[in-house]
Amino acid sequence: MASRLFQSIVLQMKDTVDRTIGIIDASGAVIACTDLPRIGEMRDDAVAELSYVGDMIRFGGYTYRPVADRTTRFEYAVFVKGEDETARSISGMAMVAISNIKSLYDEKHDKATFIKNIILDNILPGDIYIKSRELHFGNDVPRAVFLIRQVEHPDVAAIDVVQGMFPDKQKDFVLHINETDIVLVKEVKPNTETKELVKIAKNIEETLENEVQIKSISGIGSIAMQLKDIAKSFKECQVALEVGAVFDTEKSIITYENLGIGRLIYQLPTTLCEMFLCEVFRKGSIDALDQETLFTIQKFFENNLNVSETSRKLFVHRNTLVYRLEKIKKLTGLDLREFDHAIVFKVALMVRKYLASRESGRIQD
Repeated sequence: MASRLFQSIVLQMKDTVDRTIGIIDASGAVIACTDLPRIGEMRDDAVAELSYVGDMIRFGGYTYRPVADRTTRFEYAVFVKGEDETARSISGMAMVAISNIKSLYDEKHDKATFIKNIILDNILPGDIYIKSRELHFGNDVPRAVFLIRQVEHPDVAAIDVVQGMFPDKQKDFVLHINETDIVLVKEVKPNTETKELVKIAKNIEETLENEVQIKSISGIGSIAMQLKDIAKSFKECQVALEVGAVFDTEKSIITYENLGIGRLIYQLPTTLCEMFLCEVFRKGSIDALDQETLFTIQKFFENNLNVSETSRKLFVHRNTLVYRLEKIKKLTGLDLREFDHAIVFKVALMVRKYLASRESGRIQD
């Protein structure tokens, strides 16, 4: 395919340039040329010279220029008949044209670009299957999606570190989404458990911190069983980080599957949340509770509504804790020793925290 594309380009040049123009690949084979009988010739001596010099050469009556590439060894080189300044200029223009068309071709046929287009919804769902067949891409292979977000001081070196951790570019894809966000799409075994994904994310977090002193947080989506599901999993990663920033601020790795009720609250409109708080605290505002009381409530929930265990953890007498719970009941009308009341209060605290985060976001904006 690339040879036919290059041949089309050099034939277009033939109409405007009165010189033989051609292209050789890394083995020295002429794969495109305005002088058709020369296609298939071997010019391995020129390849050896180019590999040594690494830049434009004049060799055997021709001027050669390697086509720019990220690697140190060229993939293709342009050659023009002659060793004069005209040949030098023509070869320069031809090299630019071939480089651009090669970049476009690589982008169109590159697996990593294909994955990125799926993630960013830049490809129609119906075209995903067709494109995957063109690229010989396994469609029904389970893949995990990780969104790694750099915090405090983002560094462009972070993506190189993550790419170094996952060198198999046919199975694992590391993509730069923006200045702070890196996405890893990793092929996994069927029935991979969440704890295994968390272990991978923890390894990434520690490696970034150790090698480039970058702190990061990671969101993990549910495993995508088909290529089209990668976009959904990526959005779940985003939701995991957003919800985690409100309800799990102490965590650096948040999985979508374990967001619990926080995911539901995050999707509610603020007006509905405000109405809920007003209904729950008809007798008195939650703001009437001091920090000591709120801390007591938090510990009571952490100890599964067990009065004896909570009083032990708080280093207070059992009767003191009962007194505080009675005080909360008097202020709010909710007895936290009753399971149904405790659930309502727990949700109310989360809703209050969510509203506070939304208000903070508006102030920052």
